[in-house]
Amino acid sequence: MDLPDSVLNFFKQQGFVIVSTIDKAGKPHSSCKDIVKIEKNGGIYLMDAYKARTFENLVSNQNASITSVDEHKFKGYCLKGKARLIDSDKLGPEVFKAWEDKIASRATQRVLKNMRGEKGHGRHPETQLPRPQYMIYLQVEEVVDLTPHKLR
Repeated sequence: MDLPDSVLNFFKQQGFVIVSTIDKAGKPHSSCKDIVKIEKNGGIYLMDAYKARTFENLVSNQNASITSVDEHKFKGYCLKGKARLIDSDKLGPEVFKAWEDKIASRATQRVLKNMRGEKGHGRHPETQLPRPQYMIYLQVEEVVDLTPHKLR
């Protein structure tokens, strides 16, 4: 599914997204992930620093969604589709370079905000994340616009 440019650009501007999966008991699980790459054809690559619940859920059920909102613009989207797991040994160095660049950018933004006196975490937790062991690839099958109808 090709993503509209408005959706593509919206997700490229997000610092992180919420990824939702379904556990073996049929209950939803949500966690924060970073988008490493998003393609016009609806392919989204997400890095996961921890091989835990999201990983376990995707092994048994490929259905997943990615949600993000911009509260200032009162706009958001939920992207639904099927996910698959890619082991880190099958990822090229450019993927890890993109991950490292994303971490460096987030740490830089945190430092700048701290210098401006904005409240935040002082220890720069993103720099303490482990190197990802795998990547999630989601192929978008449906786009849900979360923007209220009157504001579209």
